[in-house]
Amino acid sequence: MSEHNIHNTEEHAHDEHAGLSKAKIWQVFFILLGITVVEFVIALVILPQGMVSHMAGNIAYILLTLLKAYYIVAFFMHLKFEKTGLQLSLGLAFIFIIYFITLMLIEGGYLHTHMTL
Repeated sequence: MSEHNIHNTEEHAHDEHAGLSKAKIWQVFFILLGITVVEFVIALVILPQGMVSHMAGNIAYILLTLLKAYYIVAFFMHLKFEKTGLQLSLGLAFIFIIYFITLMLIEGGYLHTHMTL
């Protein structure tokens, strides 16, 4: 009886990582490393020399950070291998959180500008 339970546990643990091989892990690692290198080049070379504006640098940082977050959540937290319903519900929650943060920042800026004491 206990051998049967051990076999099922090992089989279940193997199924969780079925879509993620060693080669895929290394591929994702090098993608994340490349994104990080690009962020460092922007921060240490491009912005100090004034090649692009700080606004463009901030937008690039935000986009690269979101891309890194996608790879981490999708592959290392195994969301890519989950069912579509769970992916959609988590994605929708994330979009609402970003929307509410944006609304709060806009409202806070408005109050700070127009309602000074």
